[in-house]
Amino acid sequence: MSMTSSAIRSAFLDYFASKGHQIVPSASLIPGNDATLLFTNAGMVPFKDVFLGQDPRSYSRATSAQRCVRAGGKHNDLENVGYTARHHTFFEMLGNFSFGDYFKQEAIAYAWEFLTKELKLPAEKLLVTVYASDDEAFNIWTQQIGVPAEKVIRIGDNKGAPYASDNFWAMGDTGPCGPCTEVFYDHGEHIWGGPPGSPEEDGDRFIEIWNIVFMQFNRHADGRMEPLPKPSVDTGMGLERIAAILQGVHSNYEIDIFQALIKAAAEATGTQDLTNKSLRVIADHIRSCAFLMVDGVQPSNEGRGYVLRRIIRRAVRHGHQLGAEGAFFHQLVAALVAQMGEAYPELAAKQAVIEKLLKIEEEQFGKTLQRGLSMLQEALQQLEGKVLPGDLAFKLYDTYGFPVDLTNDVAREQGFSVDQAGFEAEMAQQRQRAQQASQFGVDYNAQLSSSQITDFTGYEQQHGNARVLEILRDGEPCQQLADGDEALIVLDQTPFYAESGGQIGDTGTLTTADGSIFTVTDTIKLGKAHAHKGKLAGQLEVGATVMAQIDDERRQAIRQNHSATHLVHAALRAVLGEHVTQKGSLVGPERFRFDFSHYEGISVEQLQAVEQLVNQHIQANHPVQTELMSLEAAKAAGAMALFGEKYDDDVRVLTMSPFSVELCGGTHVQRTGDIGLFKIVSEGGIAAGVRRIEAVTGLQALRWLHQLESQAHQVASALKGDLFSIAERVLQSQERSKQLEKERDQLKQKLASQAGASLLEQVQLIAGSKVLVTELPQVEPKALRPMLDELKQKLGSGILLLATVNDGKISLIAGVTQDLTQKVHAGKLVGWAAQQLGGKGGGRPDMAQAGGTDTAALAEVLQQSLHQIEQQLSA
Repeated sequence: MSMTSSAIRSAFLDYFASKGHQIVPSASLIPGNDATLLFTNAGMVPFKDVFLGQDPRSYSRATSAQRCVRAGGKHNDLENVGYTARHHTFFEMLGNFSFGDYFKQEAIAYAWEFLTKELKLPAEKLLVTVYASDDEAFNIWTQQIGVPAEKVIRIGDNKGAPYASDNFWAMGDTGPCGPCTEVFYDHGEHIWGGPPGSPEEDGDRFIEIWNIVFMQFNRHADGRMEPLPKPSVDTGMGLERIAAILQGVHSNYEIDIFQALIKAAAEATGTQDLTNKSLRVIADHIRSCAFLMVDGVQPSNEGRGYVLRRIIRRAVRHGHQLGAEGAFFHQLVAALVAQMGEAYPELAAKQAVIEKLLKIEEEQFGKTLQRGLSMLQEALQQLEGKVLPGDLAFKLYDTYGFPVDLTNDVAREQGFSVDQAGFEAEMAQQRQRAQQASQFGVDYNAQLSSSQITDFTGYEQQHGNARVLEILRDGEPCQQLADGDEALIVLDQTPFYAESGGQIGDTGTLTTADGSIFTVTDTIKLGKAHAHKGKLAGQLEVGATVMAQIDDERRQAIRQNHSATHLVHAALRAVLGEHVTQKGSLVGPERFRFDFSHYEGISVEQLQAVEQLVNQHIQANHPVQTELMSLEAAKAAGAMALFGEKYDDDVRVLTMSPFSVELCGGTHVQRTGDIGLFKIVSEGGIAAGVRRIEAVTGLQALRWLHQLESQAHQVASALKGDLFSIAERVLQSQERSKQLEKERDQLKQKLASQAGASLLEQVQLIAGSKVLVTELPQVEPKALRPMLDELKQKLGSGILLLATVNDGKISLIAGVTQDLTQKVHAGKLVGWAAQQLGGKGGGRPDMAQAGGTDTAALAEVLQQSLHQIEQQLSA
């Protein structure tokens, strides 16, 4: 039976809900407070602490459809995406979990019942694997479920160590672990491949569709396997894989969701060949990019943002390969929302933001893409062998911002490979030169020709003379600039702070003795150098002396905001608890945002307590002191370090009384009183376990309060009250509105009931059964259900299909009395009608709802529905 991906997702969750499982919404792709994972890469990740007993829940059974990304770290499928049938950067994992509740017998029975009864997969097409020594699971499959013994394959340790088997799962080198059993689907003899455990197991004939992990041991460092007091179950079934089977296709890219995205990608790139693998890459990547952005990840040169940037650039490169001109990738967000927006409303809510960010990123990458491609193409043509040297791959990456995975893609398509070891060796040398542990900080649009170092003088001064060490124009080193040129300028010393640690870069001017002025619009870091970005009026060359002057008023506002973030951090820990840690910040002159870890919502009272505490320390006018010391000494002194940050051996410790002591390289006020006033303007969750505060300080805080007061006066005037009676007036207005809505709904219900009574005159007798198929004008969608129930009761026995149109959208509802559900299935009936009308839906045999958009076809589809019902009744 063919099912849409959406219907499969719903069927899975509904089935396990009926078995007493709590439906848990998908968690963020950013694992909350999990330093071991870059992204949520499996359905069990959000429950990791539950399995470890560190996060007690109100339920012991759960089920979820968890969105996952595998594109970085240990689980990185990026290079295989588009070239195989089942590799994705983004996928949905359907799972059911038992936290010390049921175990092997129930887990196996649930899986088999859902696959064979609910999804109606032929039992003869399924085979099973178990861990070699797991006799209990083997016996359950063969003796209780009835799977033939020859179709239950024991998989032993095949990696040279105990418990090192594909059928033995572990959370890590130590901790919870246990055997697992997997269900495979046989795609048929016409596809090459053998069953699991055979030499041909890597073929595509037998595909794993369900994995049940039995967490029953705790592995100690010495190798001891201690039985867990509460054995648990973790299962997973890939939505895309099961959808391929149920929709009668072999590749995941042929299922409904991907076909829609591939068609959208073809349209956006002007491609006619829908089998082109580049379309697969693009269709896959729009899912991971959009959902990463939904969860707060933005393209950047470090961490998760760097991985996102790699995925975007890979998709854009494949689009250009297909002939796309200009930015196209962002156009696919709408198609994705159409496919998955109903299941994930947050995707639709952030559609405009995602489109904007993707377009900006595309346009930035477009500047370097063609140059890097041309260079790579020329190098491949000149190669004597079939391996691209690692130093050349590194030059493409280092100078032209060309990610190595794109180099691998292009080379592979033309029959070449890349010397990956040579590339990594070059990368290691660069890390050593820059004394950095990571190269995520590379700016893709500009690279220095050599390792320059800028002496930052901005802690003590706002201006000073400096010498031009290097000029970068269009990402290329040059010796001089002409009037109107835009460039990056590196100085030997500078008072300009380069963006880092959440604080944005300084702006200002670089002025020469002859009056030429380079207007600095931003300052960024390139390794140990500060690069001043801007535009020149006049002439400038390497070696020239300039007067560097920052915008001091802007810097002062930034100082106020940056110092306030430290007080906010300390106040949050004081009010909410020591678990609060900074997860990111952005400090500008107008306002700042502060991201932090916290597991639940924050009350108005708690926010007010934070606000009051910060302002108390501002009024106390503490001196702000900085001191250079060793990292170990700083930690011993109680200075807080941010997780994920890389620190040198000597660090800068910022102290604002014992209340706040942190490591920080930013610029700050001299005393806390200089901050002036602190006001929180917004607070909310941005990801699982991560919340964000936005706030203003100083004169900006006063301006914000003035705006708020002005708006309050307007509201008070409209409500014919004063500032102190607004709340009371609003409540009165709401009560009146609710009363009017209630009266309106009662009238509509009365009218609907009267209309329902007249509908009985339209009932037809088809094959001996009462049938009513009709469109109801001027009836609200929410009135259909009570109308259907009333009509079914009056008919006693019959089949109904009702439709109404509101704001260009069709709402359908079908009802079948219990005595006729064996002949006519309400869910199938309404699903068929919705499909003809450009929509989707379904439900139970006795009642189901759906929607559609093709209003012009409604009358004809309703007429066809009568024929469908007649055929089913006659059969």
